[in-house]
Order: sequence, then structure tokens, then C-alpha cells
Amino acid sequence: MMSNISLSLDEIFILAKNVFFKNGCDEETSNIMADLVMKAERDGSLSHGLFRVPAYVSGLKSGKINGKGNPDIKIISASVVKANGNNCLAPVVLNKSIPELIKLAKENGVAILSITNSHHMAAMWPETEIIAEQGLVAIACTSYKPAVAPAGSIKPLFGTNPISFAWPRKNKPPVVFDMATASMAMGEVQVAKREGHKVPLGTGLTKEGKDTTDPAEIADGGVLLPFGGYKGSGIAMMVELLAGALVGDNFSYETAEKDNNDGGPPSGGEFILAISPDKLSDTDWDTHSSKFFDKMKSMGDVRLPGERRHKNRLDKGPRHINEDLVNKIKSLS
Repeated sequence: MMSNISLSLDEIFILAKNVFFKNGCDEETSNIMADLVMKAERDGSLSHGLFRVPAYVSGLKSGKINGKGNPDIKIISASVVKANGNNCLAPVVLNKSIPELIKLAKENGVAILSITNSHHMAAMWPETEIIAEQGLVAIACTSYKPAVAPAGSIKPLFGTNPISFAWPRKNKPPVVFDMATASMAMGEVQVAKREGHKVPLGTGLTKEGKDTTDPAEIADGGVLLPFGGYKGSGIAMMVELLAGALVGDNFSYETAEKDNNDGGPPSGGEFILAISPDKLSDTDWDTHSSKFFDKMKSMGDVRLPGERRHKNRLDKGPRHINEDLVNKIKSLS
């Protein structure tokens, strides 16, 4: 029987910070990573919170991830920021490069951030949300290692290749979605495996290429499927190109060839686009889009993307965390 223990948000932060610091991260990196983990737990993004910590530690212990490094950030033109992560964790790279992206987008109407050589395994809504909180529209995507079969195949080629989109709203939280182009994120499949839940048919295949609802058969040698068949497959391909060839980093299969398979996040690229509606729109875009969101909400039990996270965020109380996971993390520090 799985049991949970209650931890305050401060306790979650301290637990995460200690394990990062004890495994080779400097104070700044430890704080950035612990804050990210705590916010994922706070907002109910459980597959990207404490659940990810052991894998981060694997990458730090093997030396693949630089826990004390700094990215090189260059302004290439009026609309292009390039960040070489120098094998830092992606949240550290984002923390230092997104302010430059925001500045250029506000000045010039649109800007792109190209990130290479960083280790991303967090949710993607934190980066798009922080951009949207500055009044900008944001789109971000990244690839990983092959876990998803293209439509028509039973062998993996794509990563789960998430896309996040954020729309700013004046005096309200942004509307934000963050979704894998796989039918389900691998982290969610792994959580379902841990907790003994089945997954919907169409989530993935066994290693023999058979349909299954058993998350273990997918996570242990099987393959995920893209959402929506060939439509999701096309979007996953787009992510490979944007976060690979366009930014000057690897495709998922190239990432796998170079990775040391320590269980930690591999090195890869990320593409982020920021757009200023103040500069682009000749209408009152906020009032206009608010009417659209009101129309959506009036059409039944419709929830705007990100609403559940923002509702969870209002709860400052303790969170119930898997006890085995907490004990594992404590053992790593």
C-alpha cells in the first residue's frame, strides 16, 4: 500500500535544495532548482516536481551536468538571443537568459531565444508563464531522447517533445498550456506505473508493438504514441526541427547516441519565441481576447488552460508526497 507524508512548501524547498547542494550544485543553482521543484509540487504538476529529483542527481553524480556552471548568453541581433548552456541545468539557463529575451521582445515586437547544451527535464510552463507575466505571448518547445513512435512506426524516434504556449492577461494570470506531443508525458506514465494505475488505450505500445493499458509495459522497453495519430506526429516532427536543427542542437535520436544513459536529463536544445501584442495588434488585444475567453467559459464546463494550476497555487498548505520518494531523496543527500 502506497503511503504519503505531509510536507509544507518550505519543507519541500529545503528537501530539494539540500539534495542539489550535496550533489555538486552551487548555492545559486540549488536555489533555482529547489524553487522550481517546490512550485511544481505547489501547482500540482507532480510528474515534474520531487519525482524528477533522483534523475537530476544521477546526472550530477556522473558529471554530465555542471551544477556550478554559468551559460554564455549573447545578443546576436535585435531579435535573437543565443544561450550556450555549458551543460548547466536548463532552469539556470532560463533564469539568466529569459530577461534578455523579454527586453528584446518589448523593444522590437518579437524575439527568439535559442538554447543549446543544457539539461531540461522540468515542466515548460514556468518559462512561458514568466514571459506572459511581462505582457508577452510565448511559445516554447524542446526535444529529449526517443520515446515516441512516428505515426506508422512501432519504434521510437521523437522525444515526448512538449510545447508550451502562454497568453498574457492584464490583472489576471496568463492562460498557459504545457503539453507533450506524445499521447501522455513519460513522467505521467512513470507515475501511473508507480501508483498502480492503468493508462488509456492509445497511450503507447509494448516492446512487441502491441496496444496496452499497462504503464509498466510502455515505460519498460515499450514506446509512447503521438496524440492524434499523424497530426500529433507532425507536430512532434516540428518540435524536433525547431529545438534541434533551427537552434543548432541535436535531434532526439542524436541526443540518445551521445548520452551516457546515467538516468539524468540529456543535453539538448530549446526554442522560445516571445511576441509583443502591444506592438503587433492595432486593437485593444486584452479586452478582445478576454471576450473570447468569456465566450469559452460560457459554453459549459470549460476550464482555461492553467486554471487548475493557478487554483492549486492559492493553497499555501502542506502537500501530500509519496513517502518512498521522500525517503529516497533524503538518502541521496
